[in-house]
Amino acid sequence: MTDRLAQQLGFLREAEKLKSVYRATALPDQSRRENSAEHSWSVALYALILQDQAGEGVDIARAITMLLLHDLVEIDVGDVPIHAQGGSAHSSAAVKEAEERAAARLFGLLPEGQAEQMLAIWLEFEGGVTPTALYARALDRVQPVLLNHAGGGGSWREYDVSFDQLEERVGVKVARGLPALWQAVREHVKPWFVSHGKA
Repeated sequence: MTDRLAQQLGFLREAEKLKSVYRATALPDQSRRENSAEHSWSVALYALILQDQAGEGVDIARAITMLLLHDLVEIDVGDVPIHAQGGSAHSSAAVKEAEERAAARLFGLLPEGQAEQMLAIWLEFEGGVTPTALYARALDRVQPVLLNHAGGGGSWREYDVSFDQLEERVGVKVARGLPALWQAVREHVKPWFVSHGKA
């Protein structure tokens, strides 16, 4: 076996650990929480299926790559729910620093060249500036909304989330990359918040 292949297989073996990281969002049948590997697969599928919603300049293949890579850092850091600590935990400096260290470690397992390429794609996603990153980040945020709605409220109940909080923490970010999608999802989920006195 070549050194390159050994490094690639080592990275893939480490990536399997993402299947053991559980998120705040439950599956639609409420049987258990979704794991981060399932989430990554799901949002990559969203990117493929919803590509006709993508704006100008979006590279769908790159977006799918971003979404497959974006949460690998949770192997080291764990999932940080968007609604935890009043919505402030997810974007804290401590979490960002921990994720950057995790990205350096994980992508550093790959061969030279490939390591830098994957890290650059992860950093592009995190930066949220390019059309492709905005598209990918919008899908990353909208998927849990649809999962919570399908599961009768899911983590919205656990974190006592109001519709205004959903708009502020999620809607604004989804609308940056996929405004028409957010408008449709917003109309779809708002009745749940109204019926639970949260709108």
